[in-house]
Amino acid sequence: MTSAAASPKPLHPGLNLGPAHGKANMEAEPVVFGFWVFLMSDLVTFAMFFAVYATSVHATAGGPGNAAITDLTSIAIQTGALLISSLLFGLGTIAMKYDEGRAKVAGFLAAALAFGLVFLGFEIRDFMHAAEIGAVPMRSGYLSSYWALVGLHGLHVTVGSIIILAMIAQIAIFGLRSDVKSRILRLGLYWHFLDVIWVGIITVVFLPGAVA
Repeated sequence: MTSAAASPKPLHPGLNLGPAHGKANMEAEPVVFGFWVFLMSDLVTFAMFFAVYATSVHATAGGPGNAAITDLTSIAIQTGALLISSLLFGLGTIAMKYDEGRAKVAGFLAAALAFGLVFLGFEIRDFMHAAEIGAVPMRSGYLSSYWALVGLHGLHVTVGSIIILAMIAQIAIFGLRSDVKSRILRLGLYWHFLDVIWVGIITVVFLPGAVA
C-alpha cells in the first residue's frame, strides 16, 4: 500500500491537523468545517449590528459624538494586543500540528490569553471614559448602536478568553488527545474571526471619529 493510500486526502485543505495525526485528523475536519459555517452565521449577526450603527451614526441627539469617544492611542494598543494574541494562538496551533509538546502549546495559548486580557482591559477603560463624559447608551441612538456593536465584540473576546483558559486546563489534564485537538482548531477559528471583526470596527467606527 502506498503512503498516499495510507493517508487519505484532506476533505478541506487548510482545516486539518495533517496526515501524521491519523484518525484525529480525519475526525476533526468535518467538525472544524461545520464550525466555520457556524461562524458565518455569527458574521450575519455582526453585519446587522454594523448596519444599525451606520444608520445611527448621526443620531447623536445633541450628545457626545464619534470624535468625543475615540482615543486613537487606546485603539492602537487594543489592535496590537489582539493581533499579537491571534499570532500567538496560531503559533500554538502550529506547535500542536507538529507535535512540539503540550507544554509549548499551552504556553502559546496562555500568552494569547494574556494579550486578549490586555485588549479587554483597554476596552473597558474606554467604556468607563465614555460613561464619565455622559456617552451612555441611553443618551442617543448613536451611542446605543456604538455600545451594542463594540460591546458585542468585547463580549465575544471575553467568552473566547474564558474558553482559552478552559482549553489550557484540558491540555494539562487530558493532554493533546483527539477531541482536545479538535477544540483547539475550532477555538483558533473563533479567535482569528474576532480579528476580522475588529478590523471592521476600526474602519467603520474609530477611523471616522479620528478625522471628525
